[in-house]
Amino acid sequence: MSFKKAKILSKERCHLDFITIRSPASASFIERKSEFIGYISPVKTQDEAIEFINKIRAEHRKATHNVYAYILREGNAARYSDDGEPQGTAGVPVLDVLQKEGLTDVCCVVTRYFGGILLGGGGLVRAYTHAAKIAVDAAQKMIMCKCHRIDFKTDYGLYGKISYILPEFEVKVLNTDFGSDVGISLLVKKQLLKPLTEKLTDISLGNIEMCISNEMFEDFS
Repeated sequence: MSFKKAKILSKERCHLDFITIRSPASASFIERKSEFIGYISPVKTQDEAIEFINKIRAEHRKATHNVYAYILREGNAARYSDDGEPQGTAGVPVLDVLQKEGLTDVCCVVTRYFGGILLGGGGLVRAYTHAAKIAVDAAQKMIMCKCHRIDFKTDYGLYGKISYILPEFEVKVLNTDFGSDVGISLLVKKQLLKPLTEKLTDISLGNIEMCISNEMFEDFS
């Protein structure tokens, strides 16, 4: 499989919050009798990207072109292929859409069935851009943030105060268990972990024991 490397992504990007998609999606349109079908899928490695590209190729063996682009956090990689279209008219526009949407850990393949009418360089750029964009729009985005999971129990007397302050820290509540005590499981972004734990310690007078997970990425969309 031939591919071209795009600009290497910023090293910082790999360590910051990022946007990806939840599951595969697709969309299509007709432009001057040529059918363009945009496919997009979440991928985490180059092997997964290649597997997805090969899957679409296998499904569309009779297609004129299967153009692709992908962006990965792994290795800060961004690659594309025009798959026989004039240089710069296909793979680059698809990659540009992914970059402008701020997406990473995604692969987009645009399949084209030629309809007999030439579109010209500008027409191809517009068509491949549109196909990638409608595929992105059909997908459900996820905002992945570095965060920690916190699990703790509190009595009912404190629960009201805690539930009142939690929105200040942009937490994502995973579970609230109302038993003899109130058990709470939540996600908090890395940068807000210390302020939140200090606040919980303060309002409970140090009577809350918290179990804090290691750092991880989770969806905060």
